[in-house]
Amino acid sequence: MPVSIDTFFLDPSAEGTLQARVQQMVAQGILAGRFRPGERLPSSRKLAAHLGVSRITVTLAYTELVADDYLTSKGRSGYFVSDNAPEPPAFPANRSSNGTVDWNRALGQKFAPGLNVDKPMDWASYKYPFLYGQTDKSLFDAANWRLCALRALGMRDFGALTSDYYDDDDPQLIEFIARQTLPRRGILANNDEILLTMGAQNALWLAAQVLLNSRRMAAIEDPCYPALRNILDHSRCQYTPVPVDDKGIDPTRLSESIDVAFVTPSHQCPTTSTMPIDRRKALLERAEENDFLIVEDDYEFEMSFLKAPSPALKSFDRNGRVIYVGSFSKSLFPGLRLGYLVGPEPFIREARALRATVLRHPPGHIQRTVSYFLSLGHYDALIRRMGAAYHARRQAMDDAINAHGLTIAGHGSYGGSAMWLRAPDGINTARLAKELRNESVLIEPGAPFFASETPPTEYYRLAYSSIPASQIAPGIQRIAQAIQRHTL
Repeated sequence: MPVSIDTFFLDPSAEGTLQARVQQMVAQGILAGRFRPGERLPSSRKLAAHLGVSRITVTLAYTELVADDYLTSKGRSGYFVSDNAPEPPAFPANRSSNGTVDWNRALGQKFAPGLNVDKPMDWASYKYPFLYGQTDKSLFDAANWRLCALRALGMRDFGALTSDYYDDDDPQLIEFIARQTLPRRGILANNDEILLTMGAQNALWLAAQVLLNSRRMAAIEDPCYPALRNILDHSRCQYTPVPVDDKGIDPTRLSESIDVAFVTPSHQCPTTSTMPIDRRKALLERAEENDFLIVEDDYEFEMSFLKAPSPALKSFDRNGRVIYVGSFSKSLFPGLRLGYLVGPEPFIREARALRATVLRHPPGHIQRTVSYFLSLGHYDALIRRMGAAYHARRQAMDDAINAHGLTIAGHGSYGGSAMWLRAPDGINTARLAKELRNESVLIEPGAPFFASETPPTEYYRLAYSSIPASQIAPGIQRIAQAIQRHTL
C-alpha cells in the first residue's frame, strides 16, 4: 500500500540542509508508526514536486535511509519501508507527574546552586553581549577544526573514536600536552601525572573530591568563580574566603589551619589581577611552612596579549604542592568541555579512579580532534588571531569607559577577555542588568562572585570575547546612560 503524499511536509523551523530535513521527516514517520514495513513511499520526482525541492535532494535522502536500513530499494518499483526498520513503541508513553511524592523529603541531597551568574541561552541575539566565556564565531577556525574532526573519523583513528579508554586518555593528546603545552608554562610532567577532564570546572570538582572532606579546610579567593563555592559545598568541607587585592590573594592572610588553597594567579576571576612572581613564591613558602596544598587554575593565560605571560605558579613548585588545572574550553570554545589536571602521581591516580567511576573519560573523538588541531599548528594560529582581536576590543572598551566616566575596579595588565567595574555606591547592578536587557545589552552583575551572604551590589563584569569592536562604544554608552538614570 502506498503512503499518501499528503502526509509529507517539511517543518519550516527545522535546522539542517534540505536533504537532512527530508531524511529526518521520513525517519520520524517510520519511528512514529505512520509509515509501516512494506509500504511504498512516493517516487522521488513526486515527493520533490510536493515539497518544492529538487529531485536529487529527495534521491540522496532516500539513499541515506536505505543505507541506514529505514528503506529498501526495489529498482523500478521504488522505495519501501524496510522490514528491518526500527519499530515504534508497542505502548503509549505516559507523562508522569510529581504525584504523591514529597520531593523535599525524598531528596537525599540538593545540588541546585544559590546565587549564580545568569547567562541567557539566546545571548547571541543581543546587540551588545558583554558576556564572559562566549565565542565569536568570526574568530574561530571552523574550517580547520572540521578537517581535524574528519581526520579523527578516519580508519587510522578508528580505535580513538570507538574504544572505551576506561580510565585512560588519548596517548597522542597526553603526549602533546606533556611535550608542548606544559613546557610553555614552565612545567615539566610525566604522562602519568596528567589527567584529562571535562573542562576546568570538572577538574576543580575532582580536585576537591580527592583532597577535601568534612574535617578539612579550604581557602578561596573573594571574589571568585561562583561554581567553585558550589563545588566545595558538595565536598562538605569548610572553607574560608580570603579577600584579594590588585595582586591577587595575599599569602599572609591565609589561616594556618587550611589544607588546600584554590587560586587563579594568571588572571584572577573576576577582578583580572595577576599575581606577581614574588607573591607566587611567597605563597609556595607559606604552603611549605603550614603544610597545605595549592590548586592553581591557570585562568586565561593564553590571552596575555599585552605582554608575555608569567610562568605558572606550578613552575616554581619543587615539592609537589601544586595541583595544576588547565583548559582548552576557554581558548577554543566553551562547548568543547575539555581540560586537564597535572599533579603528583598519587593524586592523579585517585582522581583518575574517581573520574572513571563518574564518567569514564572525555569522548575519544573529541580528544583526537583536539590533538590534531594542536599538533598541526591551528591552535597557535587561533590564539594569535584572538589576541589581536581582543587587543583592539580592549582598546575600544578602554576608550569608551574613559569617555563616559565609568570606574574600572580590575584591569588586568597582561590582557584577558574582560574588565571588572564598579558602579557608584547604592546601585544594584542586578537590577541594572535586568533593565539593560530591554536595550539589548548584557552585563554580568558582580554579587554572585562574592562569598558573603550580603555581597556588595555595585560591581559588574564586562567581557569583550563575543562582541565586535564596533559595538563596544554604543554598548558602553547605553550602560553609562542607565547608570546615570539610577543615580538621579
